[in-house]
Amino acid sequence: MNAWPHLIAPTAHDVVEAAHRLKGIAHRTPVLRSSTADELLGAQVFFKCESLQRSGSFKFRGAYNALAQLSPEQRERGVLTFSAGNHAQAIALAARMQGIPALVVMPHDAPSSKMAATRAYGAQVVTYDPLTEDREAISRKLSDERGMALVPPSDHFDVIAGQGTAALELIEEVPRLDVLFVGVGGGGLLAGSLLAAKSTLPLCRVYGVEPEVANDGQQSLASGEIVEIAWPRSTIADGARATALAPLAFDIIQQGAEGIVTASDPQLMEAMRFFAERMKIVVEPTGALALAGAQHGGCDVRGARVGIIVSGGNVDLARYARFLAD
Repeated sequence: MNAWPHLIAPTAHDVVEAAHRLKGIAHRTPVLRSSTADELLGAQVFFKCESLQRSGSFKFRGAYNALAQLSPEQRERGVLTFSAGNHAQAIALAARMQGIPALVVMPHDAPSSKMAATRAYGAQVVTYDPLTEDREAISRKLSDERGMALVPPSDHFDVIAGQGTAALELIEEVPRLDVLFVGVGGGGLLAGSLLAAKSTLPLCRVYGVEPEVANDGQQSLASGEIVEIAWPRSTIADGARATALAPLAFDIIQQGAEGIVTASDPQLMEAMRFFAERMKIVVEPTGALALAGAQHGGCDVRGARVGIIVSGGNVDLARYARFLAD
């Protein structure tokens, strides 16, 4: 099965179409404020809390949008993906809701809570060693053998369009954003957010935020071509342990992003503590990237209206307790 049903990039229109498709299915997550965050950044800060989305992250939007457009034959044969956790859970849940068999290729060291949730949603899980095996090669082989439709986490037209609906909702509620910060792994959320933001707010500065030790996207923008790095195992942001931006996402990011900044693990833990102490919400390390980047990325946001995509809240409770205590 062809994982890329379109050869061209999605547009803002496709994001709007995805929003219609997701209406009444995906949660319209809240936009929260914090006077403490306003003081820290010297700005008006608006948090789009995708940590409260179905399956615990924004990934549900792209997964459901992609699966909703499979043909009857593809639905019968099933869907396959590869993911460290959030896209895995999203595909598993979206597939269960639509009566589609699902198989997910996950690293053997993926957070246990994410692997357990993926199985609980009804997906079959196949594990691999990220240091010695290629998850995409494994997935393509399984897809060919079983005739299953491959829906990758970022390099997919309908996934990117679906991810953009989070930023679209934020802009509908906060129509005069000056700056938007978005976490980056494979780049699907940043690409979709750019489509949503730039069509209605052409002057809005959109920044991606990566883990400091996984800055392949930052390097890619600087070099003008996709840069691939070694598996960035050391970062606590397990959802952003990508080795390279997805090609389809990179094309959109290269055209529209103001830049990509980075955040260190201590900065991510600081942001997680802020969310827990001040806003009373559970946010995973990857979900804290956007706030950490806004606070420490060197971007001028003083006096601005700033959007923060809080991308997810799926974190093992034992690890979460350690992060807050460190």
